Amino acid sequence: MGLRAAIEHGEIVHDTPIDIVAEAEDGLQAIEAVKAHRPDLLILDVSMPVASGAEIVVDIQRWSPDTKIVVYSAVTSPGLLAHLIEAGVHGLFAKGSDASLMLDALPLILRGGSKVDPSILDIVREAPEPAVLTARERQTLNMVLAGRTNAEVAEMMGISPKTAEKHRASMMAKLDVRSLSELMAKALQDGLIEQHGLM
Repeated sequence: MGLRAAIEHGEIVHDTPIDIVAEAEDGLQAIEAVKAHRPDLLILDVSMPVASGAEIVVDIQRWSPDTKIVVYSAVTSPGLLAHLIEAGVHGLFAKGSDASLMLDALPLILRGGSKVDPSILDIVREAPEPAVLTARERQTLNMVLAGRTNAEVAEMMGISPKTAEKHRASMMAKLDVRSLSELMAKALQDGLIEQHGLM
């Protein structure tokens, strides 16, 4: 509500009023709002119910390519932040920073520029290099996180269950994890989850 008030009543873009055309409580609502309004600007959180901001960025870019996407979030995962930068969001700001940093950048972003919060750049730069997985290991990772068994992974990849088990063991060893919860946390941290590839 504070951001809404600042955008509607503040002098963010000189002599250019900004109207809030919609608000969304989850990722799917955000996509529907973008489809309906084709807004100039979308301010998005990453941690949302139903579908996260990270999951819907590509969909939004497809449905409304002219919409400038700004992510304003408390997420500190280096992999996820790097993923958002690579996905082409126009602005990326940490909720822990002064909100004026984002608000001051909106005119630049609306003109086609981009801005990343310096604190986020520091997180991304200082992160250790993620583990390098083969294409098969990445496939296995996403299927395992989607709840597939070794037998199902084998069938879907057209390989033997023994080979599927080998891919799974190798992938988990490289990531240094021993459980599904550790695997999920590590995959999110390193930006290894293919949001639109889960089956």
